[in-house]
Amino acid sequence: MSELVRLTIENGLAHIVLARVEAHNAMSAEFIEALAATCQTVTADRSVRAALITAEGKHFCVGGDLRAFGLDPDPAAMIEKMANRLHDAIKALAAMDAPLVVGVRGAAAGAGLGLAAAGDLVIAGEGAHFTTAYAAIGLTSDGGASWTLPRVIGLRRAQEMALLNRRLLAAEALDWGLVTRVVPDDAVDAEALALARQLAAGPTRAYAGIRRLLADAHLTGLGDQLDAEARSMGEALRTRDAQGAVLAFLERTAPVFTGE
Repeated sequence: MSELVRLTIENGLAHIVLARVEAHNAMSAEFIEALAATCQTVTADRSVRAALITAEGKHFCVGGDLRAFGLDPDPAAMIEKMANRLHDAIKALAAMDAPLVVGVRGAAAGAGLGLAAAGDLVIAGEGAHFTTAYAAIGLTSDGGASWTLPRVIGLRRAQEMALLNRRLLAAEALDWGLVTRVVPDDAVDAEALALARQLAAGPTRAYAGIRRLLADAHLTGLGDQLDAEARSMGEALRTRDAQGAVLAFLERTAPVFTGE
């Protein structure tokens, strides 16, 4: 993988690290290509039971690399091409069976906000801040923010962030439901890693079902969702993990999950 985005897979945990430190992980075309290829690799790897995204440096990701746009003879075509490839990364993360943890320090702006919001669980440092950033430079949302934010924080708050370029501090992001936990800045990586390892040792196929149910909930009526829950429950109980966990519960012992 590229040095801009690093990947390790160990003990069922895929750890993606944003590593364009000198540019605060701004998304150039090369960075986006590396990110998309990495996310697609993770999604295709059936050994992955949980995924984690963290970043090196002061900031998680400050969004698109505006300097790169100015150097291209057709910046509009370039930005559309970059957005499409970024969206390959977001689609890959959404298609994973494995749950996704994201650890955020510093800024998560523009496409960086979309990437952070893609997490199932988001650990933010006390100094983290979140902004859409697009309206400030006359652009519209990408990175899935226009889809994710209304579902995570509600339409009115998403409108405030997008139209007024509202900058959310970590405590506000926690209150709004954008992040899961706020921890000291120097504890972000350790807390996110511990949580991801916990998930990697859990009932992987049940997590996949939970992710699908929650993702589809806004797209279906109550009756269809109830039917999907019943089907998913049956599928889950056919797994070795569920059968073993039920037996462990009855025997008052700790379950051991293998992802099967």
